[in-house]
Amino acid sequence: MTRREKSRSGGGSARRWGLTATAGAAAVLLSGCGEAFTRGYLPEPVTEAADEVVFFWNAVWIAALAVGLLVWGLMLWAVFAYRRRSDDELPPQFRYHVPLEILYTVVPILMVAAIFGKTVEVQNTLLERQDDPDVVVNVVGKKWSWDFNYMNEDVHVAGIQANDLNKGEEGLPETLPTMVLPVDSRVEFVLTSRDVIHSFWVPQFLQKLDMVPGRVNIFQVTTTEEGVFQGKCAELCGAYHSEMLFQVEVVSQGEYETFIEDLRDSGNTGILGTELDQYELQIDQQDKLVEPAGR
Repeated sequence: MTRREKSRSGGGSARRWGLTATAGAAAVLLSGCGEAFTRGYLPEPVTEAADEVVFFWNAVWIAALAVGLLVWGLMLWAVFAYRRRSDDELPPQFRYHVPLEILYTVVPILMVAAIFGKTVEVQNTLLERQDDPDVVVNVVGKKWSWDFNYMNEDVHVAGIQANDLNKGEEGLPETLPTMVLPVDSRVEFVLTSRDVIHSFWVPQFLQKLDMVPGRVNIFQVTTTEEGVFQGKCAELCGAYHSEMLFQVEVVSQGEYETFIEDLRDSGNTGILGTELDQYELQIDQQDKLVEPAGR
């Protein structure tokens, strides 16, 4: 074998090894993101109704991709089918095509109507409320932290304003206010704000809701997975908005009861009221903020 042949052989072998390594790396990456792909790269859901969001999200993307492929295909077909074939030839010119114009007007309207209808259906599912939830938490947003009032247990967790935390040192997660919830339970969040508009968002709930001064917004979830999940304010609310963080810890029923007893033992009894609110609740909202059980 000549030197040139050896060189070619070595180069081909290197290319084959390179392709094999690339294919292997791609396979590893694709296998690792398979589950994420099936849920449209949304956060892993940890509530019962979140599956509805995942299904709708994927359905809309599939429909959008199908429409995109159809439109791109028709555009490319028109470019090649009706191209000018010689310098002396002008492709046929059309002023209008009524059936086609009706088609591309009616079909998008029907598609938007279908998406709108399904959006309303999913939204109603997410905002559906059951009587007598297992846990009721009044979540109070404030610049720039959170208070959690456990209405049935008559205890609370008070968050420290973000600009007072850590003073630039490490350890922020340990200082965040933590909402503890029992697994496999129906939880009602009663959202209020002390000052400006905030937004209660736990990404893995696949749901968020604004907190508007003077108003009460409510939604419920059914917890399905134990774990610690990060929450944040999703509405720009001032200088320390980015530090307005909290944690949700979903635990067993026994651990939840222990947590409630620990709050009582540490003196966190009673409910943090509305005395510090900058705005009074509107009259039609006052009956939504119920008193704790037993009062």
